[in-house]
Parts: sequence; C-alpha cells; structure tokens
Amino acid sequence: MKFTNLTRRTEIGANSYYLEIGDQRLVLDCGMHPKNEGDDALPNFKPIADQPLDAILVSHSHQDHLGTLPVLMRRQPNARVFMPEATADIGATLLHNSVNVMTRQREELGTTMYPLFTHRETERASDLWRSCPLRQQINTRGERVNSSDGDPCTFEFFDAGHVLGSSGILLRAEGRTIFYTGDVNFDDQTIAQAAVFPQDKIDILIMETTRGDHAMPAGWTRESEERRFGEAIAEAFKRGGCVLAPVFALGKTQEVLAMLYKFRREKLLPDFPIYIGGLSSKITQIYDRRAHMSRRQLPRLQLMQDVDPFILNGETIRDAAARPGRVYALSSGMMTPKTLSNIFARRVIENPRHSIFFVGYADPQSPAGILRKAKPDDEVSLDPDEPAQRVRCNLKQFEFSAHATRESLIEYATKLAPKKIVLVHGDPPAVEWMRAKLVADLPATEVIVPTPGVEMEL
Repeated sequence: MKFTNLTRRTEIGANSYYLEIGDQRLVLDCGMHPKNEGDDALPNFKPIADQPLDAILVSHSHQDHLGTLPVLMRRQPNARVFMPEATADIGATLLHNSVNVMTRQREELGTTMYPLFTHRETERASDLWRSCPLRQQINTRGERVNSSDGDPCTFEFFDAGHVLGSSGILLRAEGRTIFYTGDVNFDDQTIAQAAVFPQDKIDILIMETTRGDHAMPAGWTRESEERRFGEAIAEAFKRGGCVLAPVFALGKTQEVLAMLYKFRREKLLPDFPIYIGGLSSKITQIYDRRAHMSRRQLPRLQLMQDVDPFILNGETIRDAAARPGRVYALSSGMMTPKTLSNIFARRVIENPRHSIFFVGYADPQSPAGILRKAKPDDEVSLDPDEPAQRVRCNLKQFEFSAHATRESLIEYATKLAPKKIVLVHGDPPAVEWMRAKLVADLPATEVIVPTPGVEMEL
C-alpha cells in the first residue's frame, strides 16, 4: 500500500493524493492552487506520470479539491471519475466559471498557458463523471456491491458536513480500511449539518488539519456568534454605512444568506437589501433545488426566493455604489484581486462609516488575510495594479469556519485510534500542532506528515 502527497507543499493548496493498493491505483481529489498560476496551480502529477489510474475520487467541489480535474482526466483518459451527486451538480458550474477566470487572466498576465482547459473540455469531462449516493459501497468499475469480498478495492462516501456535497471517503482493500476525511465539520452550521463519519475499525486515517493552529475561543457557541454578527450589522447600519462580507461562492454565501434570513425572521434586523455575485447565485440555486435531497438545517428555506438577493457581476459591479443599510456578501472569500469582493472593498476601505466583516478562512498572504491583520490607519495594497489605501473602515472578524475545530479533529482521531494517521491540508504550523498533539495522545499510532512528491509505504 503506497501513498504520495501530490500537493506541491505542506499547505492548503492544490490538494491531491495518490494511493496504490495492490493492483489498484487511485487519486483522491485534484485541486487548483488559489494563489499560484500556470503549472504551479496544478498538483504535482510527475510522480504518477507513468502510472495508469483506475479511479479518481473527488470529495467535494471547492476549487482546491476539484479545480484541475479536467487536466488530470486529459492525462488519464481511462480513469473512472467518481464523486457525490451534489458535488457533480456543483462541480461543472465551478469549472466553467474557472475557465472564464483563466481566460481573463490570459489577457491580464499575457500567458498562452491559460486557460488550462476549455468550456468544451469541461462539458466532456463532466459527462463522464459518475455520481454516487452516500453510504453505498462501490467498486472501481462503478458497480454497487454489498460487500468488499471479492473486490480488490471499494469506496464509500460519507457526509462531511463542510458544504453541500462534501464527503469523506472510506476505502476497503487488501483487508484494510483507509478513511480520507476531505474537508470536514463536526459541528452544525446554519444550513449544513454536522458530519456523519465512521466511528471504528479504521486502519489508516488521512485527515485534514486546516484549523490546527487555531484554538476555539472559550465559551464560543454558534448561536452566540450569529447573534454577535447580527448586532454588528445593526450597529453598522446605525452609523450610516454598509457591510461587505467577503465569502466563498460555495458554502459561505449560502450560510450567510441563511443567517440574514434568520435575522429578518427573528426581527433582529429590519428588511434590508442583500447583494451576492453571479456565481454565488448559480450555486445557491443548486442548494435550493437539493434542499429536500440533502441533510440540512432549514430544509424548507429557499434562499433565492425567501432572501431575494440582488445579483452583481463583473459588469454591474462597476456602477454599484456602497449604499448605506445594505449587506454585500461577495466572493471571493480571500478577496483575490479583480474579484467582486476586492473591487468593492477598495470602495469602502477608506470610509469610517462602512464595515468589512470576515466570516471565514483567508490565507494569511491573500488580500483578505492582509486586511484582517491591519490596524486603523495602516496602508494596505489589495490589488498590485491599484494604489495602496489607508484603512479607515470598521473591521470585524467572526468565527463561522466550515472546517472542524482542532479539538474535534483530535477527538475523532482519538476515538478511532487507527494504526496510522496521515496529516494533510494544513499550513505548517497547523500540521505541526496536530502532529505533536496526536503523538502525545496516541502513542501506539504512527503519525505521518507526508513529504510532498515522495512515495511512502503504508
């Protein structure tokens, strides 16, 4: 049993992992790096260049897990591709948007490498995806099975509670069990319900570590944090300003919309206009279509109808003034230059009446990460093509992560007590904290931080 980390560095990047189990060769996830460009945005496919894959398994449709899937499918035309049903529903929408972004970058960067794949290639690729229900054993030929007996390798998707369609993947092969968490949340969110994962008999656990360097604040509860968020919006409106909340189009947009719906329903806030982006609206429509087909809170809530947000896009954002008494929940969550949230942030950052509220993860080096650390009157550059600006708006941070707390990850790993734990999907400080804690708590378990690009025998 062999494992290779295809993510280029120990970080949250272009997540992808190779597993060789007997004569079966698999890849788990195939992401695009959110900050890098060209080949550096791809996973490192060199270690598997000469290895024909049997299957590619995708845990969910965030860009850092699915964003370069058409490239790997081009290089591995005989590999079958499997993912949860909702992930397939969302994935094609996100990849088509990625083609649009890369096409613009081709002009901005002057590179002929972009786009890494085309709309036509995305359509051909998505036609070949095999959508899988949760909690059903399937072999790498795509056949449902009642038992792994007689099959060299089977897999099963488990609801990961991260975003719509997110799943952990249980592999059974060679008499052993391997469980890959993907991105997981063990706590209920406003819409997403907590993960339902295997509770025993796991030999090897491949686990994310996103929040490993971040302890939960004492006394934190989701209910109290939602109320704090609502009260902060009310205060911002009283100052005569608006609120910008940078969000991911998948997951965070829908969670924020559900919170705003609850604030209105509970009379914490009066009716007020809400704005989201075009990609966010497409994914929100998928959330609405699948409301009764997925495990979720507020199953009757139809976000596009009941919240009724206005839609902004790359054209209309040019004329969208920062108006008081409004919430702008715009992507990208990391405020990548030229995205809606970045463009809008540059309109409000110098005005003390307006507010920017951070509601999710941001890479420390991203514009959102830089702004989060800024102090009043600091000068920050949100776009290298634009002049630096002085921070005069109101900045606040809220704890609404879609990732599991480090405490709940440790609790889950301790409950399983597997023979080996492989730590992935985390920046070095997060991975190191998790490694040290697990070594201390599980002395009989081998804890591994895989060196990128190096084959390991499991």
